[in-house]
Amino acid sequence: MPIKYVPFIPEPIEGQAVLGNFNRILKYKGADDVSMTLRRGMPLYEMEKQETVGENADGNMVIRGECVSACAYLKEQGIQVDLVYIDPPFASGADYAKKVYIRRNPKVAEAIVQAEQELDIDELKVFEEKMYGDVWDKEKYLNWMYENLIAIKSIMSETASIYVHLDWHIGHYVKILMDEIFGETNFRNEIVWQRFTFHSDADKFGSIHETLYYYSNSVEEYIFNKQYIPFDNDYIKARFNQIDKDGRKYGTSDCTAPAHGSTGKPLYFGDKLLAPPTGSMWRFNQENIDKMMSENRIEFTSNGLPRVKRYFDEVKGKAVHTIWTDIFPINSQAEERENYATQKPEALLERIIKASSNEGMLVADFFGGSGVTAAVAAKLGRRFIHCDIGLNSIQTTRDRLKADGAEFDVLEIKDGVQLYRNPVQTMDKIKSLIPGLKNEDSLDSFWEGAVSDSKLGTIPVYVPNLMDSSSKLLDKVMMNRIIHQAIPDLDSNIKKVIVYYIDITDKDEIMKFIKEDDSTTVEIELRDLKTVLDDVIIGDYAEFHIEETHDDLFGGYAVSIDKFISDRVLSKIVEFNQKAFLNSSAKKPYKPIEISEDGLELIEFLSVDCTTAEGEWYSDSEIKIDKNGYVIANGTKTKEFWNGQIRCDKKPLRLKIRNICGDETVWLLNKA
Repeated sequence: MPIKYVPFIPEPIEGQAVLGNFNRILKYKGADDVSMTLRRGMPLYEMEKQETVGENADGNMVIRGECVSACAYLKEQGIQVDLVYIDPPFASGADYAKKVYIRRNPKVAEAIVQAEQELDIDELKVFEEKMYGDVWDKEKYLNWMYENLIAIKSIMSETASIYVHLDWHIGHYVKILMDEIFGETNFRNEIVWQRFTFHSDADKFGSIHETLYYYSNSVEEYIFNKQYIPFDNDYIKARFNQIDKDGRKYGTSDCTAPAHGSTGKPLYFGDKLLAPPTGSMWRFNQENIDKMMSENRIEFTSNGLPRVKRYFDEVKGKAVHTIWTDIFPINSQAEERENYATQKPEALLERIIKASSNEGMLVADFFGGSGVTAAVAAKLGRRFIHCDIGLNSIQTTRDRLKADGAEFDVLEIKDGVQLYRNPVQTMDKIKSLIPGLKNEDSLDSFWEGAVSDSKLGTIPVYVPNLMDSSSKLLDKVMMNRIIHQAIPDLDSNIKKVIVYYIDITDKDEIMKFIKEDDSTTVEIELRDLKTVLDDVIIGDYAEFHIEETHDDLFGGYAVSIDKFISDRVLSKIVEFNQKAFLNSSAKKPYKPIEISEDGLELIEFLSVDCTTAEGEWYSDSEIKIDKNGYVIANGTKTKEFWNGQIRCDKKPLRLKIRNICGDETVWLLNKA
């Protein structure tokens, strides 16, 4: 249950006519449901600090949780953000996956060195780990996006701006929502980013761009710093093709502007009273002309027309407009590449952050992904908030910021849902944990499936969608929908349904609501989904030993990993091998992934806490093994292979190991 509900913004339903228009024109469903959600407010849950990195005097945050709940926390804390960039799911129907690399075994160091010389990077054994599914129907997506945008607006400062990054799938609909939420007068730009290099499509023009919708929170008071890109050599040669007596390169530009059918008045250029050409006006007033004349910044053509000198060493470059073709997507060799499916280039965020914030301001990204917004904000001297529901996002961002020397807290919203790794995987796991649950083709998609009972027959089962925050709470609105929409669509032979919930307003109240509604004779059983989710997380197994070290290079302690077993990763490898075998051929022979008995190839990251044996984590020493087997020690990249140990100055109290799929397990070392 939430601690309480925090209001979105005053009168959040104002402007709901736009959703009403959707209902009439597009048969947009769910407007009433989202209205009820907004009236109820944002759910505020307990926030738990997982880790502190550095002193973090600026209060930077990396939050695991949903956008709306994160905004509830920020609003309750009185925190306002100055710039928001979000790159939410595009409603594209795509599944995104992270590539997972088997690491090299540290116990055969000589063989590793030889293998590195002979093995191409593309031959590394790899399988995919599903991160999240961008699979929505239009109505649910727009309801979800409306709620998120309202939540974000509620924590934006008066001078803040927001950039929403989408593509052709849903962007045109979301712009209508943003017109309603932020106001049409606060629309600043539609920015086209050429994301892809040109390619040819057989039956249409090639789609090579994505779109950013840029709004301010107020009409006049907002931050905007004009951005420039360097001139290319051809432009410089063409436009700055003269040199003055001091050797300065310059060009000239016209002093006139169109007068829309009339002609401007004459003005003095020194002692010459000059009238502008017919239908034109002078671009400058008399005061500015006098100033430029005194500075020798005006010269005259052979026919006596004045032109303004533009010195090359004074111009900042070409002003950035709304079509961005100079920022390229991340290639496979880019140093900033984080092996994250939806990662955006740092140059894109650098332009946005420089344009719409100043140093010291707070920048937030509530669908943070690979952490590019937070990373760039930190480098540019801004404070940052990164939020994402996926564990892979939090880990990627945490490691990236640590390597950059940033300081921050890692926080987790305790909303009663222990996500396995992300909503997609948790939903997949839930299906296998609910006893007897099977797919049932005859049922509407509202029902997750059904269980069979010898007496009652088929029992449809409803499971809330973890990717849809509005479905997590079982209240009268949801129960009314189940009783009056979902159940009437069932076959008349259905005698019972099972309804799982994550949060419930009041179970006794809901049971009373069901009992008092006499429109159905179908029995409704309520079950708490958290009892199922408690069984989702299964820790890995490790054997290790600790010894004091007294060598010249590194005194202190060494924790040596002797054996590591991850049942989940091993099951993924078995699945991968089975698919590889079925798809093998003479040209593509079967090459199974083989894991050694000690299993150290399954370790991606280790950290020891020498500060405390409980509560939030303090990483006093850490090692990350990259996909090539090289060690990143406390954020510093090396060309050393991992030797199976992690060392620290002080006595280690806890050990954390992250497997290659991202699951983390912690062991107390004082009992080792």
